[in-house]
Amino acid sequence: MNFHNVEFETSFGRFDQLPKSDLVEIAFAGRSNVGKSSMINKVFNRKQLARVSSVPGKTATINFFRLENVRFADLPGYGYAKVAKGEKQRWAKLIDGYFQSGRNIGLVFQLVDIRHKPSEDDLTMINFLIENEIPFVIVLTKKDKLNKTELQKRLEAFQTEIPYAGEITMIPFSSEKGDGVQEVKDIIEEIAADFLEEQEAGS
Repeated sequence: MNFHNVEFETSFGRFDQLPKSDLVEIAFAGRSNVGKSSMINKVFNRKQLARVSSVPGKTATINFFRLENVRFADLPGYGYAKVAKGEKQRWAKLIDGYFQSGRNIGLVFQLVDIRHKPSEDDLTMINFLIENEIPFVIVLTKKDKLNKTELQKRLEAFQTEIPYAGEITMIPFSSEKGDGVQEVKDIIEEIAADFLEEQEAGS
């Protein structure tokens, strides 16, 4: 796959606006300011594919991108305290609607800041994915902010902080240095290949 060929499709702020799910989808989820836009831009080698906001909580829509036979969904960041209650409820409805509407979700990249213990919202999201049997990988962002000793301590801590940690793939990631980019690309290519195989088998 030529990741640079990804194209922005559309964005929606309400669940009832979501387009039909006709391709396998890969979603990016995480709290506000976790580095989601930076990660997306790094993986696809595009500077402005996902807008990096200096204001946490600004992405209030689901943004869709497409690369070959895969659609990507950039979900709005959660957990920003200064957002109005009504807006939080709208976001919750939008995200819940996305996951509960029978879409062909191949994987969720769940982002967690590697420097800190997962927030309550992070754990709620992880438990939701586990309970609904939605396949996911945890991307541990901002790896470049830790030295080798700090990194090892945090990786060990995650084993007790995250439920079923031993069974979950975790990728330490740095948008600055590119750590973890190839692992993410490999997973995307694997999902794309599996979807293509399914289509060919069904035709």
